[in-house]
Amino acid sequence: MAAESSDHDSAKDTAGQVAESTTLADGPSDTESATSDTAASSTDSTASTRQHSPALIATAVALPVALVVVVLGIAIFARNAPVDREPLVLGPVPAPAATGAACTNLLPALPTELGDYTKSTLVEPSPPATRAWQHTDGGDPIVLRCGLDRPLEFNRASALQIVNGVQWFEARDQAAKASTWFAVDRETYIALTVPDGSGPTPLQAVSDTITANLPATPLDPGPLPN
Repeated sequence: MAAESSDHDSAKDTAGQVAESTTLADGPSDTESATSDTAASSTDSTASTRQHSPALIATAVALPVALVVVVLGIAIFARNAPVDREPLVLGPVPAPAATGAACTNLLPALPTELGDYTKSTLVEPSPPATRAWQHTDGGDPIVLRCGLDRPLEFNRASALQIVNGVQWFEARDQAAKASTWFAVDRETYIALTVPDGSGPTPLQAVSDTITANLPATPLDPGPLPN
């Protein structure tokens, strides 16, 4: 009986050891648990990186493009922005009718633009009944003077050109590379000096303004030269 009891206890001890060993084998060790956590964290980080990569790439591409657009916008604005010109100095010429009704009616009606030319600011005191236009970057101006005396070159033999209802006499200045056109069929004489290359628009626009505001009068040319 003692022997059987001893064998039975031994079997119980052996079974307990096997059960304990089985329990340890089934449960994760600390090392395995830490390894598992590290792997899970790495997987989450990789997934997060994969999720944000397209957005980061899109941002990296969009920023240079936006910078280029801004630079181009600034360049276009700078190119199109008006340039501040220096006020224009015009010398006086005899204009006895500058304060008369004809010039008083004409000057306010003149356009601010003549083709590519825009109205200039004149240095004061400026000659009476005078207007000027320039390119945005300056250069030789277009100048109108109203109320002048009859030009000395205008006589009975002078050739005239009719532009939009106005008869003009041209006085050419080769040295200045410009022409001065005199309207000779109005109450007073009006001179329009245009630099070479200005095109027909300035003379046409001023002719339209004269026709709309000043009635035509008979010609009064000077005598033929001896």
